[in-house]
Amino acid sequence: MSIDLKISHPTKVAKGVIHLTGSKSISNRVLIIQALCKDEFKIENLSNSADTQTLVRLLASENLDLNAGHAGTTYRFMTAYCAVTGRETFLSGSERMHQRPIGELVDAINSLGGDIQYKGEIGFPPLEIKKGNIEKNSVSLKSNISSQYITALLLVAPTLPNGLIINLESEPVSRPYIEMTLRIMEYFGISYQWEELTITIKPQEYIAKNYFVESDWSSASYLYAIAAIAEDADITIHGLTNQALQGDSAISKMMSSFGIKTLYEDRSLRITKVQQESIPFYEYDFISQPDIAQTVSVIGAARGTSLLMSGLQTLAIKETDRTKALKTELKKFDVSFVKMPLRFSQKTAIQYFMQEGKAQYNEEAEIETYDDHRMAMAFAPLALLFPMIIKDKEVVRKSYPTYWDDLAQLGFTVETLGS
Repeated sequence: MSIDLKISHPTKVAKGVIHLTGSKSISNRVLIIQALCKDEFKIENLSNSADTQTLVRLLASENLDLNAGHAGTTYRFMTAYCAVTGRETFLSGSERMHQRPIGELVDAINSLGGDIQYKGEIGFPPLEIKKGNIEKNSVSLKSNISSQYITALLLVAPTLPNGLIINLESEPVSRPYIEMTLRIMEYFGISYQWEELTITIKPQEYIAKNYFVESDWSSASYLYAIAAIAEDADITIHGLTNQALQGDSAISKMMSSFGIKTLYEDRSLRITKVQQESIPFYEYDFISQPDIAQTVSVIGAARGTSLLMSGLQTLAIKETDRTKALKTELKKFDVSFVKMPLRFSQKTAIQYFMQEGKAQYNEEAEIETYDDHRMAMAFAPLALLFPMIIKDKEVVRKSYPTYWDDLAQLGFTVETLGS
C-alpha cells in the first residue's frame, strides 16, 4: 500500500539552497556510450534517479531476463543496445510499460537486420531480443513519435558496420532531445551530418573522456514553480549551467513572464521573485519541452493565468496519459483543462488545450499520481496556497528521489499520513 503525504507551507516564503542530482536524460545517454566505448571513463554527478539506477543495473546484469520497470527511456535504450551488441535477452517492464508503444523502434531495428520478437501484444513490450545480422544502414521514421526512439538508434549508430542514415518524415517532436544526443555523441568524438530531415552517422569509435553531468532542468522546473507561486522566493540551485544542453532549460525564460529572475553563477543559478502581479494569459508550444507542461499548468492554476497549450501530443504515452490526468486533478480545484477543436496551419493539424480558472481550496482533494513522478512533483507546489495531500510519496524516486527533502529545505511541512 502506498504512503501518502500532507504538504503545507506555514510562511509562503521559499528560500534556500538546493543541490540537484545529475540530469536523467544526459546520464542515460552517457551510460549507453560508456557501455559501447572500448576504453573506460568516469561519469561525475550521475543521476540518482530510479530510471538511471535501473539502467546501471541492467547494463551490469548477466541475467537473460531483464526488467526495466517503469523506466521508459531505459527500456528503449536497452532495446537498441541489446539488439546491436548481440546480447540475447527477454526485456520486460511494469504493467504500464507493457501499454507503451515500442513498435516504431522494433520495426526500425528489424529492418536493419535485427531480430526482435514480441512476446505479448504486437507493438508493445515485452520483447525477446536475439542476435541478428545488421548490415543495412538506412531507416525511415515517423517524426511524431517519441524522440527516445530516434535517440536509441543514434547512440548505437556509430557501432553499426555501415553506420546509419535516419530519414525523418517531417520535423521531429522534442527536437532538443535529439540535439542533446548528438552534442553528447560529438563530445565523445562522433561526427555526424544533419541536413534537413536526414541524419547521417558513419561507422566510428567512441573516444573515452571523463564527463560531468549537468543537473536536471526538468527537476529544476518544480523549484521555479515554487518561486512563481510563493509570496517571496530566493532559491540557489547547484549543478545547473546556461549551456542549454537540455531543452527544459527553457523554463528559465518562460518564468520571466511570471516574475522570476534567473542569475547564473559557476555551475549554479539563483532564482528570485521580482514581481507579484499575475499575467492574465500565457500561450506556449510544448513540442520541444513536453516534460515541463504539467509544471506550467499548475503554475497557471495557482496564479489564475489562463493558458493556451499546444505540442502536448506525446503526453498520452508517458507514464500515464498526462493530459487526461491534468484534466482530472485540476478539476478538483475548479480549474478547467479542455481539449480544443483541431486547428489547421499550412495543412498541419494543431491540437490546443485551454486551461482556465484559479485554484480553489478543496479540503477533500487528494492528488492521484497514476504512477507518474511528474504528477506528484508538479502539484506539490500548490501547497504554498493551501494544504495538499499527495498520493504515493515513493513515485518521485523515478527521477528526483530527494524531492520531498528538498521541499522541506525550502520551508514546506511534509507529513507522512500512513502506509
